[in-house]
Amino acid sequence: MSHSASESVNTATAGEDLHGLPESNAPVIARFLSERAAVQAALDALCSRWLSDLAPQTADAIRYALLGEGKRLRAILLMEAYRACGGTDDVHDLAAAVEVVHAYSLVHDDLPCMDDDDVRRGRPTVHRAFGVTIATAAGLAMVPLAARSAWHAAKTLGLPDEEAGAIVRDLMSASGGGGMIGGQLLDLEAEGLNLTLEALERVHRLKTGALIMAAVSIGARAARSTSARREALARYGDAIGLAFQIADDVLDVTATTVELGKTAGRDLALQKSTYPALLGVEGATARAVALVHDACAALEREGVLTPALKALASFTVERRS
Repeated sequence: MSHSASESVNTATAGEDLHGLPESNAPVIARFLSERAAVQAALDALCSRWLSDLAPQTADAIRYALLGEGKRLRAILLMEAYRACGGTDDVHDLAAAVEVVHAYSLVHDDLPCMDDDDVRRGRPTVHRAFGVTIATAAGLAMVPLAARSAWHAAKTLGLPDEEAGAIVRDLMSASGGGGMIGGQLLDLEAEGLNLTLEALERVHRLKTGALIMAAVSIGARAARSTSARREALARYGDAIGLAFQIADDVLDVTATTVELGKTAGRDLALQKSTYPALLGVEGATARAVALVHDACAALEREGVLTPALKALASFTVERRS
């Protein structure tokens, strides 16, 4: 599918908002939606600032990947962790850097050699819109783009080189072989196998949880928080990252493609081990709820459980897409 043809695809999917939270959280939802708009603006500015030295087609593919509708959950988690630890500056640019890594992972995850999917966020995947070669190159270019933008944002916040470097290191470590990429490799190797619950959780703690954990940890680091608070937020991020993946597995078998904004039933088609297959839908949901409880308890013990972080934890399992 060409880029121009993609314009006919409906991009207004139900899954790209932050609904799914209880109605009592309406003020929190309004705040999150406002923050999401600010992150979107930061991503737009990032594209204007950094993409001009790339080949035009690659730059267009990156812009397409970054500026499509999305939850911006990782970015919002970073900002809320920053505030919970006493930060008061504008961290939208730093939050946007985390979204660059997430978007890169989706571009490559959808490639024919990976999950081979045609729809993402209610519109053609990047390789369907631009071709496999350009999509692959765009994904690769987004890794140094994320590092560059994270360093620039950290320095703009006035952080010393040591802390700015630690933020870039945390982001790259979470997205590398010991994090997201390593989890993706384990996920591919496990297709057609029946994993134990322990093995499945190892896959998803890396593939999904590592970047979510990095987002909250980076937020705490940017606020110059104590190591105890950073560790509590890391435990929170690890738990809700796993809960998020469990919810994804449940939605894959209970929601429609229109609701998800991506192809439903892909896990079954790819013969992947999933939480519903191991625990049943009710058991998987109960496991996710328990993880959310553990996440909030970790923050409560350190006095950093804010209403926003509690609501975001709930959102990971109550969302509809």
